[in-house]
Amino acid sequence: MELRIVVAFNEKPAEEGEPPSGEPPHSSSHDRFAEWDEPATIAAVEAALRRVGTVLLVEADAQFPRKLRDALPDIVFNIAEGLNGPNREAHIPAMCEYYGVPYTGSDVLTLALALDKRRAKEVFVARGVPTAPFTVLGAGEPLPADFALPAVVKPVHEGSSMGIPERALCATPDQVRRRVAEIAEEYRQPALVEGFLPGREFTVAVLGNNGDARALPIVEIRFDALPAGAAPLYGYEAKWVWDTTEQPLEIFDCPARLSASLAREIEDAALDAFHALGCRDWARVDVRLDAAGRANVIEINPLPGILPDPRQNSCFPKAGRAAGLDYESLIVAVLEAALHRYGIRK
Repeated sequence: MELRIVVAFNEKPAEEGEPPSGEPPHSSSHDRFAEWDEPATIAAVEAALRRVGTVLLVEADAQFPRKLRDALPDIVFNIAEGLNGPNREAHIPAMCEYYGVPYTGSDVLTLALALDKRRAKEVFVARGVPTAPFTVLGAGEPLPADFALPAVVKPVHEGSSMGIPERALCATPDQVRRRVAEIAEEYRQPALVEGFLPGREFTVAVLGNNGDARALPIVEIRFDALPAGAAPLYGYEAKWVWDTTEQPLEIFDCPARLSASLAREIEDAALDAFHALGCRDWARVDVRLDAAGRANVIEINPLPGILPDPRQNSCFPKAGRAAGLDYESLIVAVLEAALHRYGIRK
């Protein structure tokens, strides 16, 4: 019997304004749809999954519960980032669990933890996963006197480099104070103040589950590809302004040029973070080296970006291609990891 697959997604609106569903945005920020997918990505995922079943595209809007109940799929392929609130990435998995529908990717708790940068880092610390020092501040709260600067100041509950512009790298307590106040006003949430790590930065795509989870070839982020004078951050400008399909930045090096020992250290840190948060099927882990050259996990994204065009800088597909997986094979591999986890046969 052919699989019946629902793709749950949020599509970027053609123009800034209200989300297509008519729901209010989760914040008033200019970049509030940065996490949502382009139509080309949704179409590419649909095309890949048609290799293994019947595919229904279902937008993750206010009508999703009814549409999910009516569709009766064998499994949901979840790429929806959610609409509102700090737990928005967990909404579609929660609905799937309520109706007893299997779905790809991490569960409700993991997605909620991962989007809360403070809680994720607390888990990393508790589980011995190396991570940069951090504190969390609300507007008007002073930076602890012993917190070493510079630091990167970013919203606690955002992804896709939202709220991480050039000025997120702060060298003085006054810069931290101003950036925390900006985040409180624009994103209506506290700020994570994270000690800046001066070494090289990498991202690691992880595919699979439990003992079968594996790191795909490591991607290095090359800051020498940024405009002269730019901060050494893969932030909002680097991801969404300076890097275009027409003029892509040569910012990724994959496989990264690493010694065998450093590659193992980076992969181990990424896999430890993946398991510490209980990730399933796939995730992308951002890693940066400290002043001593040791690998530290910055954050983890259990719903990684998957732009299909090789001209676009999208880490997970780039790592997949380096591992010998074309785009369709990569998407099917994620589905197969979930099917195996549920014991569902194609």
